[in-house]
Amino acid sequence: MYYAQGETMEVIAHHLGVSRSTVSRLLARARDEGVVRIELREPGAAGSLERRFLDEYGVRARIVHVREGATEIHRLQQVAAVAATTLTEMIDAEATQTAVGSSGSTAVGSTGPSGPTAVGSSGSTAVGSHGPAAVGHEAAPTTDGGFVVGVAWGTTMGELSAALPTRRVPGLTLVQLNGASDPLREGPSAGDVLSRMGQSLGARTIAFPVPAFFDQVATRRAMWSERSVKRVLAVASRARIAVFGVGSLSSDLPSQVYSGGHLTRVDLAVVHREEVVGDVCTVLLRADGTWRDIDLNARATGPTPAQLARIPRRLCVVAGTGKARAALAALRARVATDLVVDDATARAVLALSHRKDRT
Repeated sequence: MYYAQGETMEVIAHHLGVSRSTVSRLLARARDEGVVRIELREPGAAGSLERRFLDEYGVRARIVHVREGATEIHRLQQVAAVAATTLTEMIDAEATQTAVGSSGSTAVGSTGPSGPTAVGSSGSTAVGSHGPAAVGHEAAPTTDGGFVVGVAWGTTMGELSAALPTRRVPGLTLVQLNGASDPLREGPSAGDVLSRMGQSLGARTIAFPVPAFFDQVATRRAMWSERSVKRVLAVASRARIAVFGVGSLSSDLPSQVYSGGHLTRVDLAVVHREEVVGDVCTVLLRADGTWRDIDLNARATGPTPAQLARIPRRLCVVAGTGKARAALAALRARVATDLVVDDATARAVLALSHRKDRT
């Protein structure tokens, strides 16, 4: 009555036979529980930040306006809140599509002339692998006719998981995209992020119990041949949505990949020598978006930009101008279809891009 029919709280109170303060509490509760979601959008006209990101990088951007002088943690929390809303909208749209598609004979993510091509179908390379090992022949955990969302971890994802509204999405499975076991410093763990998101969305969760980086390429190759790992990769390969942040070597809020003990001093020296500016899902990127010839990536456990590109919707979340270089590298690597970013960082990314283009 209030939002759809435009009635006043006084009229609603009279109609329901309650006090005006009760109506006010019900409206507040509806927003807190996610029954009602309110968002403000800047029109995406020519010249707007959203339009420039769409024209230059092919991404649908939501720009979060943060007041000048806000702390970095406040900036991150505001961006995470909008990202949480964006993610639920993407999940709702996919859930509707899946429900409609389930009445037919072709399952979501299966191959066939009338349906979308399966990512990681029999004979294809698994998400997260860097070699020829396929997972199509392994029996993967069932997703009960629903759909899969791939989830990364880190400081940004920790804030996003805390901002998710409570709602149940039938048939939803959340799978961890990249390993993260045994961090040496405090911070939101991958398990915490996955568990909190699962509880908020009423979803099944599948962890990926491997380190962010293996010490040896051979160890990683051996683990990728294990059935338990292949089963997780098989589920991840069917993801319809992925959500992730961008790790940076220069942000004010330290990225956990570099501050959490996942890389040794020798590794970090290599990172600097290779001119790495950041990462997506623990796959390291240079400023120009290249990643294939960085040796450390052969030991990483997350999906490469090429493997991420097989997922139809990919939501990248960025907060803080210290992540501008890493965010630009991620956009150049074409990892995202959707972007949530604060206004200052959005302008910094575009300014950096144009400065680079002129040199």
